[in-house]
Amino acid sequence: MTQLQRIVLDFRNDEEIVVRCLYRSSLDGPNPTTKARAREVSELTRAGLQDTLRALGEGEATMCGTSGYSTREDLLVVDTKDATISEEGSAA
Repeated sequence: MTQLQRIVLDFRNDEEIVVRCLYRSSLDGPNPTTKARAREVSELTRAGLQDTLRALGEGEATMCGTSGYSTREDLLVVDTKDATISEEGSAA
C-alpha cells in the first residue's frame, strides 16, 4: 500500500512547477524508471492535491509556523479527513 506523506509545490517561473512527492510504499512496487511508477506517483499526488483543495474549500487551515525572513514562508495544516466532495466543486 502506498501512503502519501508530503507534497511540496515549487513555483519556479510562469511555466514550471516542481512537485516533490514524499510517500511510503512496499518494497515490491515498480522500479523508479518505469512508466508504472510514474503513473502511481502521479495518481497519488493528484489524489492528495484534490483532497487538500477540497478541505481548504470547506474548512479552515491552521497556521502552524512562519519564517521571519524577507521572503515569507508560512506553514498550513489542512485536515482532509472530514472534507467531502461538493457537486459543483468536484473535478471530473
